[in-house]
Amino acid sequence: VRNIALVTTAVANGDLSKQITVEAKGEIMELKDTINAMVEQLRIFASEVTRVAREVGTEGQLGGQAQVPGVSGTWQELTDNVNQMAGNLTDQVRGISKVVTAVANGDLSKKLGLLAKGEIATLADTINNMTDTLRTFAEQVTTMAREVGIEGKLGGQAKVPGAAGTWRDLTDNVNQLAANLTTQVRAISEVATAVTEGDLTRTITVETRGEMLSLKDTINQMIANLRDTTRTNKEQDWLKTNLAKFFGLMQGQRSLESLTRLVMSELTAVVGAQHGAFYLVDSEGARPLLKLTSTYAYTNRKSLNNRFELGESLVGQCALERKPIVVTDAPDGYIQIGSGLGKGAPRSIVVFPVLFEEQVRGVIELASFHEFTPIQLNFIEQLMLNIGLAINLIGTSMRTEELLQQLQGSNVELEQRRRELEEKAQLLELRNREIADASASLESKAQELSKVSQYKSQFLANMSHEIRTPLNSMMILSQMLAADESKNLSEQQQEWAETIHSAGRDLLALINQILDLSKVEAGRIETHFERYPLAAVRDFAERTFRPVAMQQGVAFEIELEDGAPEHIGTDRQLLEQILKNLLSNAFKFTEAGKVKLTISRPARNPLFASTALRQSEGTICFMVTDTGIGIAPDKHAIIFEAFQQGDSTITRRYGGTGLGLTISREYARILGGELALESQPGKGSSFMLYLPLQPATMQGLPEAAVEQAAGSVLTEVVGDAGKALQQRKILLVEDDPRNLYAMTGLLERAGAVVVPASNALEGLEVLKNEPGIELVLMDIMMPEVDGYEATRRIRAMPEFADLPVIALTAKASSIDQSLCLAAGCTDYVVKPVEIRHLVSVMRRHLQAAAG
Repeated sequence: VRNIALVTTAVANGDLSKQITVEAKGEIMELKDTINAMVEQLRIFASEVTRVAREVGTEGQLGGQAQVPGVSGTWQELTDNVNQMAGNLTDQVRGISKVVTAVANGDLSKKLGLLAKGEIATLADTINNMTDTLRTFAEQVTTMAREVGIEGKLGGQAKVPGAAGTWRDLTDNVNQLAANLTTQVRAISEVATAVTEGDLTRTITVETRGEMLSLKDTINQMIANLRDTTRTNKEQDWLKTNLAKFFGLMQGQRSLESLTRLVMSELTAVVGAQHGAFYLVDSEGARPLLKLTSTYAYTNRKSLNNRFELGESLVGQCALERKPIVVTDAPDGYIQIGSGLGKGAPRSIVVFPVLFEEQVRGVIELASFHEFTPIQLNFIEQLMLNIGLAINLIGTSMRTEELLQQLQGSNVELEQRRRELEEKAQLLELRNREIADASASLESKAQELSKVSQYKSQFLANMSHEIRTPLNSMMILSQMLAADESKNLSEQQQEWAETIHSAGRDLLALINQILDLSKVEAGRIETHFERYPLAAVRDFAERTFRPVAMQQGVAFEIELEDGAPEHIGTDRQLLEQILKNLLSNAFKFTEAGKVKLTISRPARNPLFASTALRQSEGTICFMVTDTGIGIAPDKHAIIFEAFQQGDSTITRRYGGTGLGLTISREYARILGGELALESQPGKGSSFMLYLPLQPATMQGLPEAAVEQAAGSVLTEVVGDAGKALQQRKILLVEDDPRNLYAMTGLLERAGAVVVPASNALEGLEVLKNEPGIELVLMDIMMPEVDGYEATRRIRAMPEFADLPVIALTAKASSIDQSLCLAAGCTDYVVKPVEIRHLVSVMRRHLQAAAG
């Protein structure tokens, strides 16, 4: 009994986990089993009801049912009630979920059809009312959006009865959007319609924001642009129409008076002026005058002139400057424009020149009560050119008529002279035949002279080559003998060698001068103008003639004055040749005293003459002064002639060819300058070379590159420059045995290793088979294969593409030099070679190849 009481007490306290475990029999046993079965059913009932309540009411897992096996009576009813409550709640919530899901998915046709009571019924009605309101709102908004946004039916409004809160706000916002869109589109439509009909005064004034504001501004700007373009086109049409009108009116005018009256009558009306005057230029007097010729609404006043000089008043100033003058806001009393009803002062006055080919033919003055517009001013300016053309045509026509009258008066005289001329023509025909025969004879002689000139030039070139070739070996060997350091020769023998070398030098100078004179006479001197620093001219004279001055014991000065410019535009070679000739003569005829070269501006030279060139600021003067024997005044002219030296005594005493001054004078003329002389016997001479600083043929040419002086030569002959040839392997290609011998000896004396070749083919074989060749000295005129072809074959071999090849030839013209360089030669040296120059050229190219 106590155990039963313990279990029942636990059940009463909600603890369904207890069981009666005491041993019993009989009725107590039955009671024990009954109580234990009751507790088990209660535990299962509580567990199922708790699970259903948790799943349906708490976890939201709808559809759950309690399963209590063996239950009956009140417990069965409780179980059924709990299951019915869970089923009703499941049906109601699922019904609401379906409707809400349909609304969320945009389906507003669903309604709740539940059997419900109380708050659930109220909730169902609320949801159904909400769905009806949303469906009405959606239908109205859709209808309005389709009509306004798609179908273009403006003015539509959404009507949603019963809408409140957010739905009312949404409805009002949509209606406001439609109303704004309607207002804006209708405003744009009205303005666009007006523009289509040609009314460009309308603009969109409705309030807009965002992109609609940008669209509004764009359309308004477009209308403004169209308005401006239309106005401009109208103005241009007006301009062209009136120009064409005036052009037609002015055609056929026979006098200047009728033309000016027509212009005044038509022009003032076209530009809206009320006052005008036309002044024509009268050039018959000493000074041109502007005379009043025609007027419009003009009242003559004593205080005003009808004639103006250039620069006098606005009329004369306009003609002087050939520019229009515009006056705005004219003061009271300046001009009075009157009619029968009254008078007043104009607001604007314009004065325009009438021009033809930049010459003033007249002036037009207009006054108006309004300011002239830009298009009116443009029209007047263009019309002035047409009026100038018309004035010129009328003047030409009048002069033509005068000439016709003169011609008509001269016809009789011409007829008489025609007869005389016919008689003379017959005589002239006879003479023409004689002249034609003489002309044919002269032409034949000219061709013969041309051939003679060609033969002369060819002869001189060939003779130069033939003389230079043996002269080369003679000068090299004589110079080597004169510079002999082994002391194998006596002093007298060395003097003989020096005499031979000096004679060869004189012979070479004679050959060069004869060739230069031949080029001058044939007009074949080529010029290469460049910017040549005057400091380089000073350095050239210093290094060339300082040794000569020291040898002769004559003082030598070079002065480059402060006022002289830094550069001169000239041909460097011709300038140096002129100075070389002048300085050589100065040293030759000065046995004691001083030789001076002065470079200055002519204005600072006390001996400058009075010619325009010598007085010009753009001129430079090179003056060579000596204290030598001087020249008699009666000999000043003839010393510039070829082969002239003043008298035979000078020729016998000092020697020379008499070509240096002749060539120098011609070179000076080629350079655009001149050569002048100041001299007295026994007081010395001054030769002045005047040259322009910048010839017209030279603009923007680069500054000349100035070569530095080469070193001395072979211990007085090659010196330090020759050290660059030590142990350098040189291929010497030369077909003349004497030159081959002389050049080999010279180079070996300088320490070079010489590999000789007597013709071009042998030289090519040596180059292929002899390793280590560092430089080639190439003769040009050789049998079978000449130096040009040999050089081209060397350049065709990739391993010798950069090998220095120096042309060594007696062909001394600039054309020959160009041919050598075009064939691929690195440099060009003329025979007879000047040893110092040859060694310097070889050293430069060997260093370039090594570096």
